[in-house]
Amino acid sequence: MPAAPELRAHVDRDGKTFVITVSGDVDYAAVDGFDRAWDAADHAAMPVTAVDLTRVTFADSMLLNALIEARLRHQASGRDLVLVGPLGPAVSRLLTITGAIRLFTVVEGG
Repeated sequence: MPAAPELRAHVDRDGKTFVITVSGDVDYAAVDGFDRAWDAADHAAMPVTAVDLTRVTFADSMLLNALIEARLRHQASGRDLVLVGPLGPAVSRLLTITGAIRLFTVVEGG
């Protein structure tokens, strides 16, 4: 059985948007990489943070908690947090089953 893809979190800036591109598995083992990406977004304090989740292959409560915490931090500092889709089955299922999908704006990537 092949090993599961590891989380890769890439950060970039596009105009007034801070972009975090996530790929692979997002679970407890990936928490350090994800925390570094959030820290970079908070440090940049750009008006919008876009989290591209189109290449996430597995997601559990670690992703859910990270997204909710990031949303709260963004709201407290007057910044927007958007999710870039289309959301894959793992992320879509996680956000839909928990009801958290209603907390986020999802935009289609281009």
